[in-house]
Amino acid sequence: MLRLRTLGTCAALAAGLIAAAPAAAETIPFTSALSPANQVPPVDSRATGSAELLYETETRMLTWMITYSGLSSPATAAHIHGPAAPGQNAPPIITMTVLQNPVVGTAALTEEQSEQLLGELWYFNFHTPAFPGGELRGQIIPIAQ
Repeated sequence: MLRLRTLGTCAALAAGLIAAAPAAAETIPFTSALSPANQVPPVDSRATGSAELLYETETRMLTWMITYSGLSSPATAAHIHGPAAPGQNAPPIITMTVLQNPVVGTAALTEEQSEQLLGELWYFNFHTPAFPGGELRGQIIPIAQ
């Protein structure tokens, strides 16, 4: 009988923890200021851009909206790259499938990718024919709250 009560207590405790889990969920806003000067090495362009992102910790979903102007020609590709600190280059992690302005998208992240995002190790990069290595770049950083 004692064993059944112990199991019942464990089950009730587990149910309570599971019910409390959503309260720990958090939505974290991020931003990115895109500039040709952020390219490695910097490029000579008049392009500008900015991004607003939201990261949902429970689902590990990242959503973004990027606006840009002044590219030397239409973008041929846009990615989130990482892991890399500012001033370093890294391979693409997430490819933007639609490049029309504004660029809107969503991606489910792995645990490792979430850690990189939260560690400020990701950046946006827009590529054009004149600048195949990237014309517009911005590190993704959390907005202080």
